[in-house]
Amino acid sequence: MAENTPEPAAALLSSLTVAEDTTATPAATALLSAPATAVVGTPSPPPLQLFNSMTKKKEPFVPRVEGKVGMYVCGVTPYDFSHVGHARAYVAFDVLYRYLKFLGYEVEYVRNFTDIDDKIIKRANQNGETVTSLSSRFIAEFLADVAELQCLPPTHEPRVTEHIDNIIDLIKEIIKNDKAYVVDGDVYFSVDNFPEYLSLSGRILDHNRAGSRVAVDTRKRNPADFALWKAAKEGEPSWESPWGDGRPGWHIECSAMSAHYLGHVFDIHGGGKDLIFPHHENELAQSRAAYPESEVKCWMHNGFINIDDQKMSKSVNNFFTIRDIITLYHPLALRFFLMRTHYKSDANHSDKALEIASDRVYYIYQTLYDCDEVLSLHREENISVPVPAEEQKLVDDHNKAFLESMSDDLRTTDVLDGFMELLKAINGNLNDLKLQQKLEQQKKKQQQQKKQQQKQQRPQKQPEDHIQALNALGAEIKHKLSILGLMTPSPLAAVLKQLKEKALKRAGLTEESLQEQIEQRIAARNNKQFDVSDQIRKELAGKGIALMDEPTGTVWRPCERE
Repeated sequence: MAENTPEPAAALLSSLTVAEDTTATPAATALLSAPATAVVGTPSPPPLQLFNSMTKKKEPFVPRVEGKVGMYVCGVTPYDFSHVGHARAYVAFDVLYRYLKFLGYEVEYVRNFTDIDDKIIKRANQNGETVTSLSSRFIAEFLADVAELQCLPPTHEPRVTEHIDNIIDLIKEIIKNDKAYVVDGDVYFSVDNFPEYLSLSGRILDHNRAGSRVAVDTRKRNPADFALWKAAKEGEPSWESPWGDGRPGWHIECSAMSAHYLGHVFDIHGGGKDLIFPHHENELAQSRAAYPESEVKCWMHNGFINIDDQKMSKSVNNFFTIRDIITLYHPLALRFFLMRTHYKSDANHSDKALEIASDRVYYIYQTLYDCDEVLSLHREENISVPVPAEEQKLVDDHNKAFLESMSDDLRTTDVLDGFMELLKAINGNLNDLKLQQKLEQQKKKQQQQKKQQQKQQRPQKQPEDHIQALNALGAEIKHKLSILGLMTPSPLAAVLKQLKEKALKRAGLTEESLQEQIEQRIAARNNKQFDVSDQIRKELAGKGIALMDEPTGTVWRPCERE
């Protein structure tokens, strides 16, 4: 495996001289898209292990072609706004995409659009518009949503309607190999003629269940046979074919498009676990029936988003759109929430979970902002001392743990938890530096007083030690957040402002109305009406607004609702 794993681009952490705000993603994007180069003395990541749904176990990931990865992820059917369950899949595979690029792989990532489907046709007819108009509109909305969630654009985003010829050619091969048959202009796959059927899902063939989105057709040789081509119906889009005018079945599209862009053998095929059967099972059957050498090296599937222990789904109307959520929560908070649960497990959606994610993101960005503000004061200083041993060990340990967790089937839960120690260390250094500066000021005013006491109180580190510690800690956090897609193009201050605006919206407040309550509380405290001031603070905390009294006045920040 080692020879197939390029050295990581990761390790600029040892040369920690970063003081500027590197949140802007041009640098981060360049890092993630550039070939990886190792830095001397930096540990290489362990061999990447991924869970393969076919073998039902974690396996070393060995790409078909050294240094290159072909990955296909099933995309949306664009007839409405995408929901958070869709976001779960595309954030999960974006994390994989980013990590593969970080490891130095050249990744060809394909994510399709099913832009012809029964649901699209039905909705377009209801709206009195064309199928193309409807699907194109919601493709644009989907792309806007995933961009908000910091998902990198795939290499290719093909539409079914652009690949009808590829689909027809594939069906011809399946028929030629006696794995499909024609009935009245429809073409069905024959599961009886394909003994490998159900090898992915491990199901027992149920002759009472159809393997597609339509009811059982009595013309089928086996009820489990599924449509490769559907004969044209009045009022529906159709294309010419050897079997008459019609349109593709649901499953054939991905077999055709994956082969077109990635070949008959490629590395990773992904999607939600609800796609294992029937979609991916049928995809696998179609591809191998046409070209027996067809193979996916690793099948990967993400878990559901559940509401009240039931899968989020449009079909049962228990869903929240991505747009619904990011109206009230910052997109980074939604991405953090989705990554907080391992991609294979189901995640439970709740306002509480989103508030926790939002609070964590605010804490990360506030800490990085405070760190950068202090570093900006020392940017012109030529500091040559090394990073203090304690902080260097924190950085090295974090880097090692990050690589181990990500290389072990993308354990993002552990990765996100791992930032806390570094964030605490940043705040500790900031506090120590403030204390030291205060002591220095006292020293100038009281040069001859309490000399011994000041000596005992003075922190062991000198200011330049704290600066180098902050440089190292901040650079490590920013670098790893960039790999995870949790850094935005916006400055840190802008993200903090956006997080506060979302918090006010959830609380039903404006900046002005909140300021009025803060002033009422200050007046109550000045009049020693502490029960009134406490009640104001408590009511605001119940709305997710925390008040903090500082020497310069009362400030506020978002918080979990009490």
